[in-house]
Parts: sequence; C-alpha cells; structure tokens
Amino acid sequence: MKRTHIILIILIAVVIGAMIGAISDSSSYADFDEAYSNPGEEFHVVGKLSEDKEMIYDPMVNPDLFTFWMTDVNGDEHKVVLHKSKPQDFERSEQIVLIGAVQDGDFHANEILMKCPSKYTDGEVQAKQEASI
Repeated sequence: MKRTHIILIILIAVVIGAMIGAISDSSSYADFDEAYSNPGEEFHVVGKLSEDKEMIYDPMVNPDLFTFWMTDVNGDEHKVVLHKSKPQDFERSEQIVLIGAVQDGDFHANEILMKCPSKYTDGEVQAKQEASI
C-alpha cells in the first residue's frame, strides 16, 4: 500500500471516531421523569420557576451555588441546584431551560437559559409604531 492510502485510511478513522463521540456526548430535551430515570446523563429540561418555593442564594458562603424549585412542562416539580451565580431578573423569567443531570436525588444544572418577558407590551409597541408613522 502506498503511504497516501495509509494516511487516508487513518484520517477517515479519526473522522468517524469524532462523529461517534459527538453523537454520544450530545444531550437531548426531556422532562424531569426522563432525567430522573437516567441519572448521570445530561439533559435539557424546560419548565417554569416554582415561585411558591424558596430560593437559596448566599454569595458570601458560595457565589457559585443557587438552589430553587422548578416545574417542568408536565407539571412535575423538583429541586434544582445551579452551579453558577443567581441570574439577574431570574424571578421575572417566563420559561427556563436547564442543562444538567440528576445527581444525589436533585437535578444539578451547569447551565441555564431564560426566556424573559418582552420589555414592550402590545400596547406600547402599537403606540410606538403609530408615533413613527
């Protein structure tokens, strides 16, 4: 075999290995039931903040630890441990996407995405549009 054929075969094997690794490491959207059924696997869980439960954040003790409760799209409520500081305007968020895994009976999130309410209401947008006409 020629040297170029050997290099080409090695290159193809590396590309296939990288693709398989990327597919197995990717996380998926789920609810709390699926996340708790597969502890240790990373999931994206969509839900809303449970405002009636307490939120614990003490930056003097640990600035990278925030605990709160969230209800997923199916209505299941669970405790969430976020390993980051409390996001600004967290209480105003309309929807939350957590990226993390179940550990020790709680959902531990490494990342959080929030959908915050629009700063314009329908009436204000209409008034601004009419004013510009």
